[in-house]
Amino acid sequence: MRTQVAIVGAGPAGLLLSHLLARRGVDSVVVEARSRSYVEHRVRAGVLEHPTVELLRAEGVGARMDAHGMPHEGISLLFDDTLHHIDFADLVGRGIVVYGQQEVVKDLIAARLRDGGTIEFEAADVALHGLTTDRPSVSFTDVAGITREIECDVVAGCDGFHGPSRQAFAPTVVERAYPFGWLGVLAEAAPTHEELVYAAADRGFALYSMRSPQVTRLYLQVPADEDVAAWSDARIWDELGTRLGGMALNEGPFLEKPSITGMRSMVAEPMRHGRLFLAGDAAHIVPPTGAKGMNLAVADVAVLADALEHFFHRGSDRGLDEYSATCLRRVWRAEHFSSYMTEMLHRFDPGTERGDAFGRALQLSQLRYTVSSRAAATSLAENYTGLPHGGIA
Repeated sequence: MRTQVAIVGAGPAGLLLSHLLARRGVDSVVVEARSRSYVEHRVRAGVLEHPTVELLRAEGVGARMDAHGMPHEGISLLFDDTLHHIDFADLVGRGIVVYGQQEVVKDLIAARLRDGGTIEFEAADVALHGLTTDRPSVSFTDVAGITREIECDVVAGCDGFHGPSRQAFAPTVVERAYPFGWLGVLAEAAPTHEELVYAAADRGFALYSMRSPQVTRLYLQVPADEDVAAWSDARIWDELGTRLGGMALNEGPFLEKPSITGMRSMVAEPMRHGRLFLAGDAAHIVPPTGAKGMNLAVADVAVLADALEHFFHRGSDRGLDEYSATCLRRVWRAEHFSSYMTEMLHRFDPGTERGDAFGRALQLSQLRYTVSSRAAATSLAENYTGLPHGGIA
């Protein structure tokens, strides 16, 4: 095969990049290790920032999001036994849309196949070659067991932290692991609150969220090494009720087995190696508290698509040369905001500096300031609803 851009990974980053390139007259082929069914049903993030929503609409893949997504004009912070509303619409004039990552993936796959795009699902033994030359390539074994190679001009690594793209060179990696995780459940139960609720309870953090008018998404802070088997359905609902301060909850059957997600931050610099460009989780990971993971991936490929358009149609390297630095400015802003939200809302071990009485008092002070100061609330709203793609100083 011969194409202009070989894209490794068919998550939101890889699929959206392929779609954006096609609309700019640039050919691409997407290679994905998993099956189409797997990637279309992989439940991940559900909050779309305002710039993400606007981009999907502008690029012709927002119709189903507009029909079925759930627009929100704010969030609530629950502490001191009181629900405090952060009004995004009033503070910054924009909001978010709750629409599952798997739904975005379905929309993008449908668009690429409708437009004649090539997605190679169930590709095994994916390997990258010649990345420091002007003729890199990607090899893989297809679903029929045949070894194939894609010759290209550029490789986009959109295959996550464990994929071959990030491992193809040695970027500088900085990371931070938190001593807790999120136990997440997806319940067949109608939401009882119109917006996300972030609860900073004495027993630990809880998040009340939703995926549709019929499905609720809920999380509990647990120790990083917690055994999920120790949590029965009844215990999960009881703990949610306690941490959410008696807020009314509709209980329903879980649509998937409860699972625990670790909390960590990671940034790989630079996001470029020769003709390889990293995007999304291959280059950075954020704790989910700030709802930034998928949105950062979208921001990366929005910048990369414009740079590649200039490269192929105008012969300009400038956008590609500036790609890593441009994206990393937004990445580090999102890392800071995600860390801020995580450390403000979660309980740390009482035996640690951040978990002692002094640390807890600082958390509560920050929460009270955030909900009582318009300037502090505006900063939270501005970061949560999303900063411009590529426009961070």
